[in-house]
Amino acid sequence: MKKYNIFLSLFIIYIIINMIIFPKIYIEQTLNGISAWAFNVLPSVLPFIFLTKVLTSLKFTQKTSKVFKKPCKILFNTPPESAYVFLTSIISGYPVGAKMTADLYQNGQITKKDAYKMTSFCSTSGPMFIVGAVGAMMLGNALLGYIIFTAHILGAIINGIIYRNITLKEKEQITESSLSPKTDLSSIVLDSALSIISVGTIIAIFFVVITSLSPIFNLLPATLAAFLKGLIEITRGCLDISSTLSPFWATILSTFIISFGGISTILQSLTMLDKLQMPVRLFVLQKFTHAIFSCIIAVVLTFIFL
Repeated sequence: MKKYNIFLSLFIIYIIINMIIFPKIYIEQTLNGISAWAFNVLPSVLPFIFLTKVLTSLKFTQKTSKVFKKPCKILFNTPPESAYVFLTSIISGYPVGAKMTADLYQNGQITKKDAYKMTSFCSTSGPMFIVGAVGAMMLGNALLGYIIFTAHILGAIINGIIYRNITLKEKEQITESSLSPKTDLSSIVLDSALSIISVGTIIAIFFVVITSLSPIFNLLPATLAAFLKGLIEITRGCLDISSTLSPFWATILSTFIISFGGISTILQSLTMLDKLQMPVRLFVLQKFTHAIFSCIIAVVLTFIFL
């Protein structure tokens, strides 16, 4: 742990020195990150975060999710509310699923064990990004976007099945009575605003991180560099992959990157899951297995339809 802290400290110092030496480049990249957040994430994610939090506070999920009781129990061993979170997550994308899971837990509607299971299949990207941005725009073929989206969702379902019997350590099990959620409108507005601002901050910071690592990326083969960028920030990675690989391999690697989420998206989700005390290793493992399952499915679908 000490070695990790030393390495991280040295890397941060390296970034700060670069910012001092090349202020213009880093200011531009920070603005690019803020622009990416303001024009792509903010308008699509903020309404979902606010409205889903209102529905959660009104116990809407409990009233409407009963029809999913048996499927959720059989597949994921989770309460029916998980189906509502899953459907909302695949419509709205990262990090809404994580936020809704944390809100349900904070409102005492699910247990911590249920929440840990739900994060394995309720943390997904959405069709606007996968089909629109990656498929139609980056890869130039909406069909490839649908292949990635289908593999991504099926991979999430398989992932949820794999983690259906997850166990918690005794110290991780706290009762919902220790939580004191606030459900008035002002607290919902404030919580939604803080959540989306934290997402924007992380996106901007990781634009800076990728810029700082550019000397290393320039030494690597273009494909490897693009993939590593995707493991850090999915949009940048998918963009570079689409311009350097054939449609087949671009589809497969984009599927892996999107399902894994990249460090940036993982940190966004973990920020949302803060009150849940989500173990970082468990969440990263869930995202990695999701990426593997989605990738395998994408290979099969690509052979069939491409």
